[in-house]
This record gives sequence, structure tokens and C-alpha cells, in this order.
Amino acid sequence: MSRLAQVSEDGQRVAEAIASVLKVEAEIIDTELVRVAGTGIVRNDVGSRLLRGFVNKHVLQTGTHVFIKEAGFHSICLSCPLSGRCFYKASIVYPITAEEEVIGTISLTAFDDIQKETLSKNTESLIEFIRRMADLIGSKALEQEATAERMLMANRLEALVDAVYEGVVAVNSEGTVTHFNRSAEHLFGTKKEHVIGKNAREMFPALPLFEVLQEGKGFDSREVLFNFGGRRLHLLNTTRPIKVNEGPTAGVVATFRDFKETQRLAYEIMSTQEMVDFENLIGVSKAFIKVKTKAIKISPGNQTILLIGESGTGKEVFARAIHAGGPYGHKPFVSINCGAIPENLLETELFGYDEGAFPGARRGGKQGKFELADGGTIFLDEISNLSLYLQAKILRYLQDGHIEQVGGNRLIPVDVRIIAATNNDLQEMVRKNLFQDELYYRLSVIPLEIPPLRERREDIPLLLDFYMKRFSRLLDKDIRGFSDEAMKACVKYYWPGNVRELVYTVEYAINLEEGQLISLESLTPEIREGTRKKVKISITSGGKLLRLDQLEKEAIKTALDRFGWSDEGKIEAAQALGISRATIYRKIQRYGLKEDESS
Repeated sequence: MSRLAQVSEDGQRVAEAIASVLKVEAEIIDTELVRVAGTGIVRNDVGSRLLRGFVNKHVLQTGTHVFIKEAGFHSICLSCPLSGRCFYKASIVYPITAEEEVIGTISLTAFDDIQKETLSKNTESLIEFIRRMADLIGSKALEQEATAERMLMANRLEALVDAVYEGVVAVNSEGTVTHFNRSAEHLFGTKKEHVIGKNAREMFPALPLFEVLQEGKGFDSREVLFNFGGRRLHLLNTTRPIKVNEGPTAGVVATFRDFKETQRLAYEIMSTQEMVDFENLIGVSKAFIKVKTKAIKISPGNQTILLIGESGTGKEVFARAIHAGGPYGHKPFVSINCGAIPENLLETELFGYDEGAFPGARRGGKQGKFELADGGTIFLDEISNLSLYLQAKILRYLQDGHIEQVGGNRLIPVDVRIIAATNNDLQEMVRKNLFQDELYYRLSVIPLEIPPLRERREDIPLLLDFYMKRFSRLLDKDIRGFSDEAMKACVKYYWPGNVRELVYTVEYAINLEEGQLISLESLTPEIREGTRKKVKISITSGGKLLRLDQLEKEAIKTALDRFGWSDEGKIEAAQALGISRATIYRKIQRYGLKEDESS
């Protein structure tokens, strides 16, 4: 369809108005020589294509108007088969332009002597008049195109808004709701027909829409809680003002997501960023195959499992594989290190807190790891670090399947599989009344003891090869193996840090190695110096023999006395000693350090 054909109704009204006032006929022709509008004897030919149209072709090509005083005798008419006997008497043909492009013509035409005389006597004024009519029609065409473009954009925007996952609510400068997409219908539990056109202040008095409308400043990811339609909604809200050329705020667009669903999604992404199954558990030694086989057998159930092993043996890798092999492998796997979080924060991390539980608690409260893991698995690493109070709360969950948030007064049903891990002797802790015996028995329904790397030396070459290939690919290096000397040193090494230390060692070597085989010189200093012996190293100080563990105890005690025994002081002490926060908490418990203890 031509540009003029889109405004044919407007063109016909203009043509009829001209004919009525001037008592001459008018017609409008597009670039395809199709008559878009017409009056008089050509009225019935609207929509048909001109057979010849020599004059119209000339005006379309040149962009200049023409006055034909004697139709059929003008120079333009000489090549026409009707030259000298044209049924037109006279005509003024003017180009119609839109943004400097000729899109058609508008003509004043005479079909009798009276009309011809009108065109001849008032030629100049009629040319000016028809110019204005041409401008009017050209502007109508541009307006129609702009309207069509706006409609197209509006339809695209509507489709896009409806397709997005977030609920979208938009209001204009007066606070009237103009958009309410399908996701918003789902979140708010109402249809757009009941919202669009209504005053947002009346519909959503608790939402900060008018705050942004008045101040012109938006915000990101703010929690909002409000009642709507008899439901208590807890949403995550981002709101932006609509500005036009730095002018006043023309409206507001707000997006909403279910807060708990957003929080759950974030933790699912975090906890599943490394997908692990039993194929990722590498080893052929008898000790390793035995524990792996047992893990495969128990993974389809939902029993509580206790993983026992030295630090770095891969307890979390086993936990992830067991989770993936179970019936809820597609559900969240949430891990928490009980030794890395201060005691006063650990309870809220595990169980969450209710709104107003303590000063600074955010509105709507916060879900804990147990709720985030609902339907899946929670991995409690270093569980021996739990206080007796938190042990009692976990035991209570294992007994009745409910948790209670900090500051809350309702029981929340949660269905999670607990996999716990420890590198301490829980039985010994039970004997010393440091760990609840009933919780120990509940956790150790199925114990799995992960062997240290020194007890599975035949697995060392396999692990070295696996991580060598992995880091070579990640670091874009062409490393193809280990030299014989390097491999012998690695197999002979004691590996006190177990698989974790092996992974670090390979990454270290890949970064340093410039050849295709990892050499002894590229290994860590500990391995180059030879295998470590499992002995207590002692030194003398002040004439007395001190073991390294005694020196470590005294160093930690001194640092804590200096920086303080608060959580902040412990963090500063750990930084000063060059150890992690988790390590200093573990060492404090291991050595039984207390603020009033003498060195």
C-alpha cells in the first residue's frame, strides 16, 4: 500500500471540500499512478490505475507543479495518444511531498468550459491554494505513518512487557495505571481489567510509586510488604521514573518479583554452579572404591549422612554427588560452613529471622539456609563447631521436621536431607559433653569415612592428571603431563592438606611451567624439599623445648589479647596471623582458649 493510500479517506474529504468550494474537480494520484481520491466524473474511478497519466508522471519525476491551460496541446501532452482530443479541459497538477520525498500529486481539473475559465482566471491564487492542500495531505501522510509506527511500537512493547518474567506496573503523570502485565496479574492475583485506568494511590497505597513520581528518583531491589486482595505480598521492587527530554516526570514503571522465589533462585544458582556426580569422584584404590560404592548405594534415599575425614579430603564433593544421585538432585543443594560464621550470626544463617526480631532486622525477615534448601539437601560442614544450643535446634528439626526462625513464633515445615561433615572425633566430643549424644546418633545413621590421600596413593597419579588437564584448559596452556621426577615426588609426598592441597599444587605448577611437562622445579617448595614426615617438630625457646602446636596456641592467645576476644577482634587477630577466620575459630576451640586463661 502506498503512503497516500493510507490516508485515502482524508484525501477524499479534502478533494470533495475543494470541489464544493471552487466548483472545479479534484483528484489525488499516488506514485503508482493509482487514483487515491477524486470527484466529478472520476469519482467512480478511485482505486484504479491511470492508463496514461503523462502529466502526473512528469510532476512525480520533476517535483514541480504544472498548469495545463489547453489539455492535449501542452508539450507534455504531445506524446500522448489522446493529444489534441483529451477529455480534460485544463488542470493544475501539484506535487505532494513528505520529508522532501514526492509521494503523489493533487490536481484541480476542469471538465467543462466554466471550470476551465475558473482555472484560467485565478491561476496564481489557485496554485497557492493547491500548494497548501498538498502540504496538508503530506502532513496527514506523515502523521498517519507516525501513528502507525507508534501503534506498532506500542504493540511490540505490550507483547514484550507481557512476555517478561517480572510483574510490570506503569502509571502516568497523574498516577493512573496504564500497564499491568500477565506476570503482575499472577503476582497480585487480579486481572489487568480491574487495574488499568484506576488510580494507583487507591489501588496500591503501600507501594512507593508516588514517591518516585514526585521526587523523580528511582531505586533498585527494594523489599515491599503490603496487603492486596486479602493476601500478604512480599515482593522485590525496582522502580524507575519516566523522563522526556529532562522534563518533569511523565510517569513511573515498576517491576516486581516474588521475594522468596528470588532469594531461592539466587541460592540455587550459587549452590549448583558446580554440578558434581559420582563420575567426578576419581580414584581406583580399595579404600576409595569402598566408600564410593557405599555412597552410591545410599544416595537414592533421604537418610541423614555423616561424612568423616580430614580437612581437604573432599567431603563436600561427596555430599554434592550424593545429592545429585538422589531423588531430589534437581532441587537446591545449600552448603554452610558452621566453623566459618560467628556463633551470634550462625543461628540466623541456619534458620532465618522474623520481621522485627532484633534492631536492624529488615522488613519481612529473612529465610535461613534450611528454608532455602527445602526439597533438597543442606550440607553442614564442620558441624562439630556448633554450640550445644544450635545442636538442640537441629535435633528438634530432625525429630519433628519443623524449624523456628529467630524472633518467630510459628513452626515452619521444611523437608531437607541433612548431610553433615566433620574432621573431629564426635564420639570423643560426646564423652566430653561438647556434642549432644542424641544428635550424634541421629547424624551418624549412615557414616562415611573419607580416606586421606596418603592412604590412597595409587589415586594420586589419576588426580594429578585430571587437574592437570583441567587447569591447562582453563589457563590456555599446552601442558601434557608430569616429568618422571615430578610424578615420583608427588606420589612420595605426605599430602597433609589432602586433595585440596593437590589441587592447589597442580594449579601452582601449571602457572609456573613453561614446557609441556610439569617439572620438579614447578612444584611447590614443600614437595621439592621432600615428603613431610608425620612428626611433631619442636624448637627451644628460653631454654625450654616447645612444640609447634604450643607455639601456635601462644601466638593465637597473644593476638586475641591484643585485638580483643569479640568477633571483630578475632577477625583482626586472624588477619594479623595470616590465617582465615574459620581457622582461628577452629583453633580457639581446639586449644580450649578463653579470655581469662593464662598462657
